[in-house]
Amino acid sequence: MKNIKIYLVYDEDCPMCNNYCRMVRIKQSVGELILVNAREESAILQEITRSGLNIDQGMVLVVGDNYYYGDQAINAISLMSSRLGLFNKFNYWAFRSKRVSRVLYPMLRSCRNFVLKLLGKTKINNLSLKNTKIRW
Repeated sequence: MKNIKIYLVYDEDCPMCNNYCRMVRIKQSVGELILVNAREESAILQEITRSGLNIDQGMVLVVGDNYYYGDQAINAISLMSSRLGLFNKFNYWAFRSKRVSRVLYPMLRSCRNFVLKLLGKTKINNLSLKNTKIRW
């Protein structure tokens, strides 16, 4: 897996998402982490949309041909993280378990929706769904 490009597609307008993605460090032996803002059109976002993944429901980690979505993405990130620094150690400790990631991720998504609502931001709506208002 060495020298592979790893894409993390997330909502850059969400301060929590943005800070998380900027602080996470992937082991160099795993590959190079490339952050992709889901609010900007890109080939990778088009592929995510074609795959039917709703970016408003979860970030997407792309490793080669594998797509990790939402809780799976945060779990995979924690397992690939460098564990250097307090943030990355905590990230590994908190999300290394698939079960814990599955429980915590919906809470994180709810916090994201709350913050976006407070900031007056809209959802990304990459799937062009009707009624995409952010609910409390």
